[in-house]
Amino acid sequence: MNKRISLLSPLDISSPPPFQPQSFDDPAKAVETLTALYERNTAFLIESFSELAQGAPISSRYRAFYPQVSIETTSYGHVDSRLSYGHVTAPGIYTTTVTRPKLFKHYLKEQLSLLMKSHNVPIVVSESSTPIPLHFAFGEGAHVEASTNAFIDVPMRDIFDTPDLNTTDDEIANGEYIPPPGEPSPLAPFTAQRIDYSLARLSHYTATHAEHFQNFVLFTNYQFYIDEFCGWARKLMAEGGDGYTAFVEPGNVVTLPGSNAPETDATLTRLPQMPAYHLKKKGHAGITMINIGVGPSNAKTITDHVAVLRPHAWLMLGHCAGLRNSQRLGDYVLAHAYMREDHVLDDDLPVWVPIPALAEVQVALEAAVAEITGYEGFELKRIMRTGTVGTIDNRNWELRDQRGPVKRLSQARAIALDMESATIAANGFRFRVPYGTLLCVSDKPLHGELKLPGMATAFYRTQVNQHLQIGIRAVQKLAAMPKEALHSRKLRSFFETAFQ
Repeated sequence: MNKRISLLSPLDISSPPPFQPQSFDDPAKAVETLTALYERNTAFLIESFSELAQGAPISSRYRAFYPQVSIETTSYGHVDSRLSYGHVTAPGIYTTTVTRPKLFKHYLKEQLSLLMKSHNVPIVVSESSTPIPLHFAFGEGAHVEASTNAFIDVPMRDIFDTPDLNTTDDEIANGEYIPPPGEPSPLAPFTAQRIDYSLARLSHYTATHAEHFQNFVLFTNYQFYIDEFCGWARKLMAEGGDGYTAFVEPGNVVTLPGSNAPETDATLTRLPQMPAYHLKKKGHAGITMINIGVGPSNAKTITDHVAVLRPHAWLMLGHCAGLRNSQRLGDYVLAHAYMREDHVLDDDLPVWVPIPALAEVQVALEAAVAEITGYEGFELKRIMRTGTVGTIDNRNWELRDQRGPVKRLSQARAIALDMESATIAANGFRFRVPYGTLLCVSDKPLHGELKLPGMATAFYRTQVNQHLQIGIRAVQKLAAMPKEALHSRKLRSFFETAFQ
């Protein structure tokens, strides 16, 4: 039995000194204060844990709180109605907890600046009433449980706050959160603990730190695309980068411009479940590409977590089954509607909610296809169809009675079927992240054209590079757009948070 504490003894709470709320007219100063407060409080938890792990007596419960930022408005004054974010909808107090302010520095400064401009009110920085879980105080890559021999006889939850899944949810993003009477309204779509949870999951699933993720994300369901992306990125680095500042691979392996090899030889012996690769640019304006594998569950999982980084757009590039006899292997499919038979988002986003195509993304994708392939106007129809993409949760749907699925697909005017695209688009809609889908027909199961091993190898070798270059060109077009145009009002509901 651990003699350092009686489990029946009530513990006092030990915390850093109270922080008095401060008001700011300068968003940069507000972010500096948020950063200092967060680092002070996480340092307190880490130092307390380290002392106990080395045998110090347990004399109290250790607790520190997330910082928070708030505004108060008293007017229904008209704001710039062209903007989809950067303002609140009604008078009141609005607040959000903040985590990792260094990681979100530019995002926070931009959001706070827009708020101050829209409402001409100061920003208030204070301590929230939400404790920082010890696990999240350590940040990404920490293995807190592996160092807890000191707590064999004393549950860690008796000494430190741990993640509370009862308060880690998507109620705000789902439009289901109703503030209790007298409580402030949310200022951001995610709370600090929800963000910390996803940052930890991202590191686990992708084997790269959140700081490397870029604002434009490509998802794929085949390793062939990743191989092509890596080859292109390494060549780009060797030639000087062309504006990109680094290429980061799983394990946080970094290759810098002008180099033919990574800085360190730390290649992973085993890839994570959904490896991520980052071609970085200043201001996170580069490209992240993730191999999500096969299936709607993976698609939901990764987008649930990438969404907390508030990217500017994500696109799905992958293979699909062509459903029309007029299609050929290698043709492209630009989704302009989605038929959702994946079911993984039914509880968060009912199937009766339409998932619209976003004009800005559609135009960028179509223009990219035209530029890379050389087809224009009516001739583009030779290699690309625009229509409904169905996403299903059963990879072997062909082995069951096909009459039901085929009838529904025909009634929906579907032209392609896959297992990820509608899920990714639906989560983009749910989290207000602009989304799009460009698929490549790799088989036609309804018409007897199935991939055989030799055919598949040749098909991938000739088609994947072109498809990837189209995706990269589309991302570059989106990156050249003003952010306020890309984050359009189409993704905003009646009552929205001010933060993008």
